[in-house]
Amino acid sequence: MHPLNVFASLLSDLSSDCELRKRLDPVPCHKGAGVMRNRHPRTSSGVILALVLSLAVSSAVYAQTPSQGVFTYHNDLARTGQNLNETILSPSNVNSASFGKLFANPVDGQVYAQPLYVANVVIPNQGIHNVVYVATENNTVYAFDADTHGAPLWQTSLSINGGTAVPSSDVNCPDVVPVIGVTGTPVIDPTTNTLYVVAKTKEGPSYFQRLHALDIATGAEKFGGPVAIEATVSGTGDGSNGTTITFDPFQQLNRPGLALVNGVVYIAWGAFGDTDFYHGWVIGYTYNGAAFQKVGVFNSTPDGQEGGIWMSGAGPAADAQGNIYLTIGNGSFDLDQTGQRDAGDSFVKLSTRNGLVLSDYFTPFNQECLDGRDEDLGAGGVLLLPEQPHTAHPRLLIGVGKEGRIYVLDRDQLGQFHGYSGTLQCSSKEESRTNIDQVVQELPASSTGGFFGIPGYWVGTAASGHLIYIGEAGDHLKSFQLIGGTLSSRATAQTPETFAFPGVTPSISSNKSAPGTGIVWVISPASCGGPGCAPSGPGALRAYNATNISQELYNSEQNFTRDRLDSYVKFSVPTIANGKVFVGTQTSLNIYGLLTS
Repeated sequence: MHPLNVFASLLSDLSSDCELRKRLDPVPCHKGAGVMRNRHPRTSSGVILALVLSLAVSSAVYAQTPSQGVFTYHNDLARTGQNLNETILSPSNVNSASFGKLFANPVDGQVYAQPLYVANVVIPNQGIHNVVYVATENNTVYAFDADTHGAPLWQTSLSINGGTAVPSSDVNCPDVVPVIGVTGTPVIDPTTNTLYVVAKTKEGPSYFQRLHALDIATGAEKFGGPVAIEATVSGTGDGSNGTTITFDPFQQLNRPGLALVNGVVYIAWGAFGDTDFYHGWVIGYTYNGAAFQKVGVFNSTPDGQEGGIWMSGAGPAADAQGNIYLTIGNGSFDLDQTGQRDAGDSFVKLSTRNGLVLSDYFTPFNQECLDGRDEDLGAGGVLLLPEQPHTAHPRLLIGVGKEGRIYVLDRDQLGQFHGYSGTLQCSSKEESRTNIDQVVQELPASSTGGFFGIPGYWVGTAASGHLIYIGEAGDHLKSFQLIGGTLSSRATAQTPETFAFPGVTPSISSNKSAPGTGIVWVISPASCGGPGCAPSGPGALRAYNATNISQELYNSEQNFTRDRLDSYVKFSVPTIANGKVFVGTQTSLNIYGLLTS
């Protein structure tokens, strides 16, 4: 890009209306938040003059500080899944005649992690590229040119000290095969050009998990990394020595995406299936200028068992105050008792002001029934909504678990636990009640099927209003309108198709709120019988009109000889950026876009 063009774009960004972007974005305008927001935090005249001089010398100055991209799971820390800066793709041109698979780049293992994207990266000796980053279960991270088919710009193996990715048979894991390496989506810090990723390795008889910090331009390790992940908490739960529980890198699975909050990388873990002994863990690391430093540890069931944090791959969400929100799977629960600490089947809010401290929670009244049926709340991630001014509950979150109930919670008062007044018979009519939990809104389980993933949010148009998309197993993808701080009691639209296990996680692209620009994207699952299964078949990329998802715009089976996916990975999420759609599979990175004649 010519320096003067870069500078003109920069000036346009600097003069943009932050108040408008705050209205459109769930996370306010601030350093490091969001996706493709073109944010340049310093606007003083002196800084602008310095930028003029720098850019007049070389456009590489701009490229070395990328500000456009999809840096984290589901696009932002609110986990909305929306990209409001897509100006190339629209409902008018996404169809099988003008849109399809451009090419596929082979990789060496399954891509469970969502692909990430950064624009205008200076790759040494290779120039400026738009780059898509992919991590595999074989512990390899690739950087591909997002626009051109070919060999990777670089690739890095995270298996060190003669180690390898962990054979699935070692951990009795039938649904991530044949090896386990990188499962959770990495996170990119665009202010330091660093990609953080967690890899699991087997080195002789020992197992390790390490946090790596990679230079996005070269793949080289930064900050003296990697650092071996270690932690202990006081507790008497499963696997303890009577007073202390130690993080077990063999037993724990980093399934959730990583979260970068105020310079701290937060990593969460569950288990391989329900293989004991395990707990839910969240650990925070930061680079203090000399080395990685651990700054917080949370264990979900320190005096009990299980309570894994997996959320079908969703990353922990975070608000502008740095609070972290997530869900806990099946496990011990006693938070309603004075002094007790076990949080199975709960939404939790963690303060990061002084380490990681549980500051609030919500647990459904039928928690014991959910636990007994393996209908853990923790199968779904947490979606934070933008502030809803002039409502009784302006700061909301939405979550859904395996049972399929849709919960709308007040982030300032989640609701904690309120049990049924009598003896609750599981699967009875009483268990279906939605007026026992003291939350903002609760839609019954019949609203949707079992849930694995995370809802999507779109700011919508003036006509459509704010829309929430939920795609559950055995059900249609459905849209719900957000009005006055609550959801419509019924879906406003649904897709013609229903989706088999595990359902779909929606991503949304649009040119802000402009009518005729919104698209909802999903990866339709391949044949898979249920939890623990290994998918067989290709799956399909599908696109719907965001204002009315009953209108399908495109799917990759319409011209299957050109567009078909080679395979499917559970819980996969498409990434949309700069006119391209990126889909990871068991063997490749597939790149879709507008076709050329």
